[in-house]
Amino acid sequence: MLAEMRIQGLGVIDDATLELDPGLTVLTGETGAGKTMVVTGLSLLGGGRAEASRVSEGKPRAVVEGRFEDAGTSALALAEEVAADVDEDGTLIAVRTVSADGRSRAHLGGRSVPVGVLGRLAEATLAVHGQNDQLRLLRTADQRALLDRYAGDAVAKPLAAYRETRAEWLKVGAELVERRDGARRLAQEADMLRLGLTEIESVDPQPGEDRELVEQGKRLAEADDLREAAGLARAVLAGSDDGESPGAVGLVGEARNRLQASGDPELAVLDPRLGEALAVLTDVAGELGGYLDRLDADPERLAVVLSRQAELKALTRKYAADTDGVLEWAANARERLAGLDTSDEALAALAARRDALATDLAGHAVALSAARAEAAGRLAADTTAELSGLAMKDAELYVSVAPRAASGPDANDALLVDGEYVVAGTDGVDEVELRLVPHPGSQPQPLHKGASGGELSRVMLALEVALAGADPVPTMVFDEVDAGVGGRAAVEIGRRLARLAARHQVIVVTHLPQVAAYADRHLVVQKKRGEGVTRSSVRTLQDADRIVELARMLAGLDDTDTGRAHAEELLAAARAHRESDRRPPRTRRR
Repeated sequence: MLAEMRIQGLGVIDDATLELDPGLTVLTGETGAGKTMVVTGLSLLGGGRAEASRVSEGKPRAVVEGRFEDAGTSALALAEEVAADVDEDGTLIAVRTVSADGRSRAHLGGRSVPVGVLGRLAEATLAVHGQNDQLRLLRTADQRALLDRYAGDAVAKPLAAYRETRAEWLKVGAELVERRDGARRLAQEADMLRLGLTEIESVDPQPGEDRELVEQGKRLAEADDLREAAGLARAVLAGSDDGESPGAVGLVGEARNRLQASGDPELAVLDPRLGEALAVLTDVAGELGGYLDRLDADPERLAVVLSRQAELKALTRKYAADTDGVLEWAANARERLAGLDTSDEALAALAARRDALATDLAGHAVALSAARAEAAGRLAADTTAELSGLAMKDAELYVSVAPRAASGPDANDALLVDGEYVVAGTDGVDEVELRLVPHPGSQPQPLHKGASGGELSRVMLALEVALAGADPVPTMVFDEVDAGVGGRAAVEIGRRLARLAARHQVIVVTHLPQVAAYADRHLVVQKKRGEGVTRSSVRTLQDADRIVELARMLAGLDDTDTGRAHAEELLAAARAHRESDRRPPRTRRR
């Protein structure tokens, strides 16, 4: 959970620290005091967009720091991934800085990280719901996502299987269309590949053959020079054939004989070393003789080598830089040819594969739709029950799950399911729509037609309460979702938020005293004016101050006994409700 947040230089907030309760924390204050900046700070901490205009005038930067306690498995895994430091008690510190020139920096656990890392942290720890969420609630795609979130693994598993099969189905279908529509182009490509392979196979190059031929050609072309060099070297070592020049071998042998004949022990010590030198010289002289015997100065052989080099060069000009590259091109060409088969047999096999995948995909789609339909019934019942307690006792929510009809069987994403062609989209074949019956006798209407602004707020809150058990996010933030609501409905919204806070940390920005009365911790944003500049601070209210603030929220009655009495009554009623909600139900005596 988010235990503490510090904001510096953000909008009208100069420097404020918010200590947040594990249960329900409410944030109140006069219009323009800076409550929105708190939500903006939470958004920045969650990797939201940074705007230089949010930095306080005259300040070099805005800084938002959050301290997460008991961060959870996903957050700790993320910290380990980016090598962020985590305290021994599992506390994790996240910091977002926005400079006056618009540049933004992010830190997690004392380590600089990309802003996207904070976004991933927020996905595991924070869910911010504002008035814009009411607009998103009107979109079909978001309604489907909401239902899938409620259903959990019951939908997630068939959806994963559906998506995997769909990807293969689309791939095979696209390949079939390409082969059919591009048959002439593919046939031309296949002819070119076959021509190249025929040319390469006729030459039959071997790995590294071009390098070997270069060495052979050089040796054959310079055979006379090499023979002369090797012959002179051998003569220096072994001596001339007529015996007139003894050579190095003979001279070393003569030196050895003289040392042996001297009879001097000191000179005799040198004899083994001369023996080693004589053996090496004799071996080298013998190898030079063998080299001379093998040296080929055959012009015909040189012509063969040069001709072979010309054949290989013709290939390397067309296909690759060397013979190894030519052989690699040939291997790739054979593989490509195998995939360019446009024969009737190949097309029929591909079509059969596509049809088999379509059958499998239709089965996954049916299973997915069934899972959604089952979850839709439960979500509708749970949400309707919550609406009853939100001063909408006669309202009912319907969650419809129906396939979206395809434009025709020839559409790329058309799938035959139960005898009808439907659109096989990324998320399945279903369209999900939330419909509201606000009062008995009326027909179910889409939310954008059948719900007012206040009713939308209550529907969204009812959905969140229904989703609470399936939502793994520990901290939920509500930014004036109670707009357009008052009276009994406002009391029930406060009560539902308090119930939600039994399983999640809940942070609420509100203007309703009926909601604020249910808080475990009440924070107030206060404006201070000085030297022509307005600044705001945030402080925690104790019981006496809470009564004053609640009285102010009750139409500005903070300076009257009546207003304070009303606030005390409201606070007492909220506490009584909370105690009642927490008390286990009594069993009936028999």
